[in-house]
Amino acid sequence: MFSLSGKIAIITGGASGIGKAIAELFHQQGASVHILDIQKPEDFPVYLTFHTVNITDSVQVQSVVTTFTSLDILVNNAGIAHVGDIETTSIEDFNRVMNVNVFGTFLCTQACIPVMKKNKKGVILNIASIAASAGLEKRFVYSTSKGAIKSMTLSIAKDYVKEGIRCNSISPARVHTPFVDGFLARFFPGKEKEKFEQLAQTQPIGRMAQTNEIALLALYLCSDEAGFITGTDYPIDGGFLTLNGQ
Repeated sequence: MFSLSGKIAIITGGASGIGKAIAELFHQQGASVHILDIQKPEDFPVYLTFHTVNITDSVQVQSVVTTFTSLDILVNNAGIAHVGDIETTSIEDFNRVMNVNVFGTFLCTQACIPVMKKNKKGVILNIASIAASAGLEKRFVYSTSKGAIKSMTLSIAKDYVKEGIRCNSISPARVHTPFVDGFLARFFPGKEKEKFEQLAQTQPIGRMAQTNEIALLALYLCSDEAGFITGTDYPIDGGFLTLNGQ
């Protein structure tokens, strides 16, 4: 079950964190995995194909995608965060987050859909966030961008269901990634462990998610076993939305 043997997958932002976990699991399940990211890490696995791409650059995105004659899976994972309310979010901050999280997803999806249409099959999986459904403190533009991703998912699913293309999204709560460690080191130097526990406890289940847990849900949604699922957002949040009264 959940074999991706013979399938070709593109994963944006797959050099680290959730994207890397998805890429490695998809490879284990037999997929030929292509990563689109801005910088190749020194320890990047040789069994994954890396493409140096800025997903906000339409020329760069098209130049890679047009080399594919077949494409089964697109995972729009690349994204950036920002801490601040509407008053402390500058125009530059707003544009930067929306450019990567929304415009980048738009460009990659727009480039990949024609390949999928030609082959009358394909799966698009967008990584949204519980921020799209819940009010998170000091996450104004990030929440705005992920709300757009959730709506984009529904629109794409509706428009392309007759073309054999499925589109769903995953909405994680906090996930322990290198970004979290970097965030704590930057904003809470010397108090990283204490703040980590505080953030972990915001999930009723009492911890952050691990990247492989997100990857396992991604695997299911991109597999043939999920062939009847489209136009749906899947929270994976340790009970955050339902048990916190959202």
